[in-house]
Amino acid sequence: MSERRPLGANYRKLFASATAANLGDGLMSVALVWLASAVTRDAMLIALVGVAGRIPWLVFSLPAGVISDRFDRRKLVASMDVCRFVVVAGLGLLVLRYQTQLPTPEQLAAGAPEPSSGPLLVTALCVASVLLGCAEVLRDNTAQTLMPAVVERDQLEKANGRMWASETTMNSFVGPALGGVLITVALAVPFLLNAGLLAVSAALVFALAGSFAAQGAERAGGRTRIDWKGEIAEGFGWLWNHRLIRTLAILLGVLNLLSNLAFATSVLFVQEVLGLFEGWQFALVTTGFAVGAVIGSLLAERISKRLSPGTALLVSIVGMGVGLLLMALVPWAPAFWVCGVAEGVFVVLWNVITVSLRQRLIPDRLLGRVNSVYRFFGWGTIAIGTALGGVLVGLGENVVSRDWALRGVFVLAGLGHLALLGYARREANSETIAAAEAAATA
Repeated sequence: MSERRPLGANYRKLFASATAANLGDGLMSVALVWLASAVTRDAMLIALVGVAGRIPWLVFSLPAGVISDRFDRRKLVASMDVCRFVVVAGLGLLVLRYQTQLPTPEQLAAGAPEPSSGPLLVTALCVASVLLGCAEVLRDNTAQTLMPAVVERDQLEKANGRMWASETTMNSFVGPALGGVLITVALAVPFLLNAGLLAVSAALVFALAGSFAAQGAERAGGRTRIDWKGEIAEGFGWLWNHRLIRTLAILLGVLNLLSNLAFATSVLFVQEVLGLFEGWQFALVTTGFAVGAVIGSLLAERISKRLSPGTALLVSIVGMGVGLLLMALVPWAPAFWVCGVAEGVFVVLWNVITVSLRQRLIPDRLLGRVNSVYRFFGWGTIAIGTALGGVLVGLGENVVSRDWALRGVFVLAGLGHLALLGYARREANSETIAAAEAAATA
């Protein structure tokens, strides 16, 4: 029945909003790192820009969950898009002012002096990344809590799968490819275009019909003080006492740490190991992930049913680990792209299964808070992995060649994935998942 029933007008608006916002994020994913690589070749400074955007997941995730459960979720999502519009537009204007003074990454790699505006631009990138990260934490956490209010429970895999397909296509395929082309026109263009897309996204979310406050939530509205400690503790306690959700949060945290250990300096890997110094080449070689993610999002529901959810999660971990190892050991652009396809399939398979499980298992009144605790564990480690990746490359090139320092973080990340299999098989198997779902509907 869920295959034939339409997902509804609200879902179409939410889907269009996510498409616009993620197209903008895809543009930024290329523009930010390319701007950083045109300012400095220091792996740790480039990683610092990434860390700045991930710190909010460590310090703001838990309060964001409380806010998601206390206020109208539709207004929160749209308001965060407005905030991101302001920050991105300001950053775009700053880049427009200085873009003619910047050398190309290839010129810097060949020994050209770093631009005098470099410290200002690195600082601006870090500040903007922190502000955007804070808005993203609240926006993304709240957006996931909207879905159960938009579609029926038995449509969640279908709705999430389509959403992942669109988000990943825009974020990792269309956006980066378009960003790579636009960089050759002017470095400020991706930033300014993203600002316009965020404005469209905000308008679409504001247009959602209905009420989107958590069921049974006390509407603060400035009248009721928020018991931050108590409400965070309630969400934390629920997650920690739920064996399956706790396990998935821990696994996601370690997986994200390992992946970002590798990808923190991927722009340098693509430029110096693969020899691709054009913006469009960088964008093109990273589209493999997007292609795989689209495939994974379309097949995730079918794969999960065919293999069972627990087996599908184990296959995902193996696939991600092997893909990272091959990226390091076969440093050839087409091979890197093919490995990216595999990574995309397995990452989205993991995400569709685990997000749908959370939406079914967590009570609506706690969904925002438990999601925020889950993301605190699962996404907070991204900042740690990103920082550690930059440090390891910086230290590694004093021991081995720069080439192998950049490859080595991929090797460590791949081996780390495979080391998680025993824990995942014991704690997140199909029997555990079935028992958790049965208990939630009892």
